[in-house]
Amino acid sequence: MSAHGKPLPLRAIPCGPLSGVAEVPGDKSISHRSLILGALAVGETRISGLLEGQDVLDTARAMRAFGAEVVDHGGGNWSVHGMGVGGFAEPDQVIDCGNSGTSVRLIMGAMATSPITATFTGDASLNRRPMARVTDPLEMFGARAVGRSGGRLPMTIVGAFDPVPLRYELPVASAQVKSAVLLAGLNAPGETVVIERTPTRDHTERMLAGFGARIAVEEGAAGRVITLTGQPELQPQEIVVPRDPSSAAFPVCAALIVPGSDVLVPGIGLNPTRAGLFATLREMGADLTYENERDEGGEPVADLRARFSPDMEGIEVPPERAASMIDEYPILSVVAANARGVTVMRGVKELRVKESDRIDAMARGLRANGIDVAEGEDWWSVEGHGAGGVPGGAEVETRLDHRIAMSFLVLGMAARAAVSLDDGAPIATSFPTFRKLMAGLGARIEEIGE
Repeated sequence: MSAHGKPLPLRAIPCGPLSGVAEVPGDKSISHRSLILGALAVGETRISGLLEGQDVLDTARAMRAFGAEVVDHGGGNWSVHGMGVGGFAEPDQVIDCGNSGTSVRLIMGAMATSPITATFTGDASLNRRPMARVTDPLEMFGARAVGRSGGRLPMTIVGAFDPVPLRYELPVASAQVKSAVLLAGLNAPGETVVIERTPTRDHTERMLAGFGARIAVEEGAAGRVITLTGQPELQPQEIVVPRDPSSAAFPVCAALIVPGSDVLVPGIGLNPTRAGLFATLREMGADLTYENERDEGGEPVADLRARFSPDMEGIEVPPERAASMIDEYPILSVVAANARGVTVMRGVKELRVKESDRIDAMARGLRANGIDVAEGEDWWSVEGHGAGGVPGGAEVETRLDHRIAMSFLVLGMAARAAVSLDDGAPIATSFPTFRKLMAGLGARIEEIGE
């Protein structure tokens, strides 16, 4: 069963060259944070280019439940009238975050240092994902968390009545955990300090500074040290959301592996904590170029041009790059299957606790389509067949995971035989226009049973 209703079986049929302009949606990470920080500011924040996928809509609905006035003005234009730091109201109903781990973890952090109680749940996929990595530090602020065994949803958070600031070293490289701690620190007196040994995406730090929070980031012997002064009055902002590099990965990678393709993806955010995939593709020999590089709203942006690259070679991806491309390993493995030689990916155990166990899901699906894959707890490798060498022809299980679904549809575009999915409905959580966009470029994706 799909995350949001009836399953949607899909099939990607081998296609001719992909060409044109791919207008991918707004950045999901920035969209979530725009809504949450807008709700914590005093006054009206206006957002343009918001991603209107189900995950972000779930965050918008949650902000309304906590008392913010959130209005959809159409065309990706939204406004949020916030209540200020510590101003969240206690919600009347359970907060359903659907498939979105970012929603539930960041919102838990945002409310954990206010004297209110909220219960969170999600779909079958989200309710299997670990929450203790977030609730453990939140309890150090003085909050309490009661959930299912293994720290799983549904879960009730009782916010701290008298929060204390925290100094916390991240045990795992996770932007969600870091962001939850920083958002909780907003309503704690004094300074909250987060230390990360491996840098993760820094949208929360950038956006907190933009909203007027006192936040300092220093590089030290222990790693990256982030210091936030609590109880600020956040100022409302005008936010232009750049296009999502994680969504751009799919038309970009499809262009690299489908013969004759030439695709331009305009206005992509190239925050260095998010751009690891593009650096990796270039190292493999991809014909991928940046055009019109610029800065928009404090984030680096460029237009990406991707052309068919038949001479890509497998590489060993540096493990320290994992945090900057953790969501892109599934689609990277599809490119690796179309390169020559072996691509090795290490330091990726975080993939096992995403919307699905992405290592296992991709390994099984690739093997079913004729690709040799080896795997361990925090690594995997893909034996490439070279351009045009992927047999295809199998149906794969997407496990309610949007990135697994889109990755295998891209595989089917370049394989010798069509690749089918048991359920493509979860794609709507992050990239609701995926099928229409890819069809506009020349891809052939059809519903099975039509």
